[in-house]
Amino acid sequence: MSAELSDSILKMIIKDMRPIAIVEGQGFREMIKAFQPGYTLPSRHCITNLMEKKYEATLEKVKAELKKVKSKITLTTDAWTSIATEAYLGVTCHFINQDWELTSYSLTTMPLEERHTAENIAAWVEQAAEKFGFSLSDVLAVVHDNAANVVAALRVLQERHGVASHRCAGHTLQLVVNHALKKDPQINKALGAARSLVEHFRRSELASSKLKVKQKQMGTDKGARGDEKPHKLIQDVAVRWNSSYYMVQRLVEQRWPVTAAISDPEITPRGKHYLDLKSDQWALLEDLEQVLKPFEKATVFLSGQSYVTISALPPVIIKGLQRSTQKTTYESAPVNSFQRAAAQEIASRWEGETTFIEGGRNVSLIAAVLDPRFRKLKFLSSADVLKVQVKLQSLAVQAKRNEMEQLQQESVELLEQDDSDSEQPVPKRRREMSVLDALLGSSSDSEGQSNEEDNDPEDDSEMVKSEVLMYCAEQCIASDKSPLRWWKDNATRFPTLAILARSYLAVSATSTPSERLFSAAGNIVSKKRASLTAEHVDMLTFLHYNA
Repeated sequence: MSAELSDSILKMIIKDMRPIAIVEGQGFREMIKAFQPGYTLPSRHCITNLMEKKYEATLEKVKAELKKVKSKITLTTDAWTSIATEAYLGVTCHFINQDWELTSYSLTTMPLEERHTAENIAAWVEQAAEKFGFSLSDVLAVVHDNAANVVAALRVLQERHGVASHRCAGHTLQLVVNHALKKDPQINKALGAARSLVEHFRRSELASSKLKVKQKQMGTDKGARGDEKPHKLIQDVAVRWNSSYYMVQRLVEQRWPVTAAISDPEITPRGKHYLDLKSDQWALLEDLEQVLKPFEKATVFLSGQSYVTISALPPVIIKGLQRSTQKTTYESAPVNSFQRAAAQEIASRWEGETTFIEGGRNVSLIAAVLDPRFRKLKFLSSADVLKVQVKLQSLAVQAKRNEMEQLQQESVELLEQDDSDSEQPVPKRRREMSVLDALLGSSSDSEGQSNEEDNDPEDDSEMVKSEVLMYCAEQCIASDKSPLRWWKDNATRFPTLAILARSYLAVSATSTPSERLFSAAGNIVSKKRASLTAEHVDMLTFLHYNA
């Protein structure tokens, strides 16, 4: 009973990201005593030991699960600095299991003590793979941000292990929107005025209280949908463009309560009426909200981890955003300027995702053709469609050969195992070669030749090509259907392509999974726990996501 209670306390600490020192808190000890008078609460040192043992057990479990994976896996990686000014590298892995379900594991929140050079980053990723018992040759792609040292590190890993480098679509989208917003001075000025206005209400308790009163009077305190939480004004942050969208959206929604509150002489002295936005700025923000909405939806979609994202990047996200920039002409000239700038940024930054690159890995395009929703590749030119299909055939033939080699290797290992398990192993005897055998070839050679003919690579190649053509000829499924569900039902019809689909559809379009590690790590390394060792930060983060 005591062991079960101690384990429950450890689970609570891990799940809710509480300090291990909570077991030494007077209030916590009194609560446990009230619940279970006969139970002796473990010390902090004892809980730490239990946590370390749980980490080792979970580590072995994750390694065993990864060993079962037959397809390629994907890694995401990102760097972070804690409140204690300690640097960490987060690495997550992603694959599609035998039931055609997306599966993810947090691998490490690795402390970084050396300079973040490309060579060091590459070595750290290699260390993470080695720790979990797989080689980077088993990795299809590593998803990462656009930092120059990380991009250089991926070039190193590409040369050493053949992994594909895939830049985070979320980071690219951030660059697209930020650069397009900054190109027009009127948009910058309007956003600056909006920030100052929001900051005024957040800093002034009197202004904030008056705004709440005005919101209730005008019925906007919970928004148009009647949300449970009150609709407070939102302050944006520089590192996330969509926070600017949410700031503008909320400000436009609360325009009249804000105007009424800011106009109240009891709240705003005469000299500070400049805080209110001008009518043309309100009009600009209203248009800006509309033009940014598709980008916000794209950001939310790309951040998903429970569904396939990579295959939707070219046809839905990139092409969809390009269409949104050409769809509507606004009365506001600055917003039209943003549309043109955004279209140029999308075309230049995502050129490699919407056209076939000779000699490139073309991960998102291969994923798109393997997604039964987009297999017709209608977003590509006819020439590029043909190139993608030819590349798919080449990859499928190679996958078939790899599968055959793996099966042969497993057969050899089973035979060797049977020989080693037998009590009296019988040595293999070679039959003496007769004159006819010497002239015509031994029977064993003939049999080997016959087997080789049965497994003629040319025949395999033709079979695979036929499979690819049959797959590509079928109609696309509806866009709201699950591609993984379709593959689960049709894998036996297209067995070779199913191998590729498991690998390519598991690629994450963004490095958001590794960024989420730092949300947990940030809660773990709080001001109250800034003295935690880097090793224990890694363990607690790992257990929070995997235990």
